[in-house]
Amino acid sequence: MPKVAEQIVPVVLGERSYDIVLQPGLLATVGDRIRGFTTSPKIGVVTDRHVASHYLQGTLRSLRKAGYDPTPIILSPGEPTKTLATISKILDTLAKHKFERQSLLLALGGGVVGDITGFAAAIYQRGIPFVQVPTTLVAQVDSSVGGKTGVDHRLGKNLIGAFYQPRAVLIDPLTLRTLPRREWIAGLAEVIKYGIIADEEFFSFLEHEIPALLKLKEAPVTHVIKRSCEIKAQVVAADERESDHRRILNYGHTIGHALESLGGYRGLIHGEAVGVGLVQEADLARHMGLCGDEVVERIGSLVQRAGLSEQVRETSFKSIWSAMQHDKKVIGGQVIGVWPVRIGEVVIRPIEQQVCAEWFHAKHGRGSRLASGRQSAKGSARRKSSTRR
Repeated sequence: MPKVAEQIVPVVLGERSYDIVLQPGLLATVGDRIRGFTTSPKIGVVTDRHVASHYLQGTLRSLRKAGYDPTPIILSPGEPTKTLATISKILDTLAKHKFERQSLLLALGGGVVGDITGFAAAIYQRGIPFVQVPTTLVAQVDSSVGGKTGVDHRLGKNLIGAFYQPRAVLIDPLTLRTLPRREWIAGLAEVIKYGIIADEEFFSFLEHEIPALLKLKEAPVTHVIKRSCEIKAQVVAADERESDHRRILNYGHTIGHALESLGGYRGLIHGEAVGVGLVQEADLARHMGLCGDEVVERIGSLVQRAGLSEQVRETSFKSIWSAMQHDKKVIGGQVIGVWPVRIGEVVIRPIEQQVCAEWFHAKHGRGSRLASGRQSAKGSARRKSSTRR
């Protein structure tokens, strides 16, 4: 089988610019690919137990073959690991092994590993280089790109962190073959988001190719990763520190992050929560008069066809509004949301509590179930099965 040529998506940020490199089988050459990013032999490989069982030993072999002295740092998997306590453990390891300012951290894993590794790199000795090697769909298309790093606080997601760009993002799509089905489906929420916020043609592609994507067909999967990275890179280049335009990337996350925090980061995983947010925030935009029925229906249909749920456990408006108040996107006490006006275009504007309450009770009733009511019994059973895994 001929070798697939690598594809490169540049992230243009002046002296902080870097490349996203996409190629099947890339992981076997990671040692050679980090040359030029560090003059130190010390490499800290941060990963979690699940990823380590598949890819740690091969990564360590590649690094040693290239002349590096790697130190594995293996974390517990999942969002509950994103804490300052975990950061402290990583820093302890770096100090114990005498890592220096030119030593490098390599984030081998999903979004949680990437966020933690980047934050540790940002603050150890006031900043050391790091490289993202994302192994999940969410990380490959979203969280590994753009320099957002950090950990959660008990009152909200990603409240503690820093903007700190990696030296490179190295993507091997073959790592998706070992991704649990639930994680793969959850990652599609972030992919769908890109079509809604920036590219109607891409959204149409997803509508047509969703059956092939669910089967992990190589050609559409590769296209989805590359196009998502291109959109993310363009947005980040225009607004690195989320002062304005970059906020469009938060579509689906205002309600999504609230649902994650309400579940103590142990219920819905990130992409599942975003999937709910995509549909519910579109419906809220319709309530605000910003978009029409077709927008909501297309978003809801694609989310459902991707295997994502549109509903969660019962929750009150008071609870969800309180969780939204602790989001890092709150400015001057106002919740700043991202709202679709059509597929491919969104607007950024605050949402008043009274308006949100009116929508919530009109849509979900005072029985307080945050649900669209459109999910089939089969889909509901599928989600329950997925949650048990």
